Amino acid sequence: MIEKVKQDATTRMKKCIDSLKDGLGKLRTGRASTSLVDHIRVDNYGNMVPLNQVATVNTPDARTIAITPWDKGMVSVIEKAITASDLGLNPVTAGTTVRIPLPPLTEERRKEIIKVAKTDTEHARVAIRGARRDANDALKKLLKDHKVTEDQERKAQDDVQKLTDKFIAEADGVLAAKEKELMEV
Repeated sequence: MIEKVKQDATTRMKKCIDSLKDGLGKLRTGRASTSLVDHIRVDNYGNMVPLNQVATVNTPDARTIAITPWDKGMVSVIEKAITASDLGLNPVTAGTTVRIPLPPLTEERRKEIIKVAKTDTEHARVAIRGARRDANDALKKLLKDHKVTEDQERKAQDDVQKLTDKFIAEADGVLAAKEKELMEV
């Protein structure tokens, strides 16, 4: 039973880290990345679908994202979806390809993005601590129901704390890597 509680806590903490990596991947850095447009959804004959399901998305160079729709009629729909998104980018249409030029980041904008990254990381830390709290509560319930001894419960809580420390350190490492990436000029 203790192993199940620890396994559950580990799974939840891994999901927090994965979510953090996904969220930070969407933050714009100086380089073009296809993950920047992953969350954009377009109207495909009445259905809202992710952009990568109606077009090929690639980065021909470090400052440009190129989107080539499989259906030529989707060009204007894709362009509108990008303009309406929260990215603040201006797509340029060249025939059947939509290009998104990424302007270089200013120092002020880099600092704003780092603040957002720090906030996201703090949310991940809180979620990891929430998983620790839930695991400790489950361990206390096992102790209360006399399914484990006090020593087993205390050792399991120590193990859960070590897991928590490991995943919080991993979250901090992800943030440090993103900060380094953002501050590269």
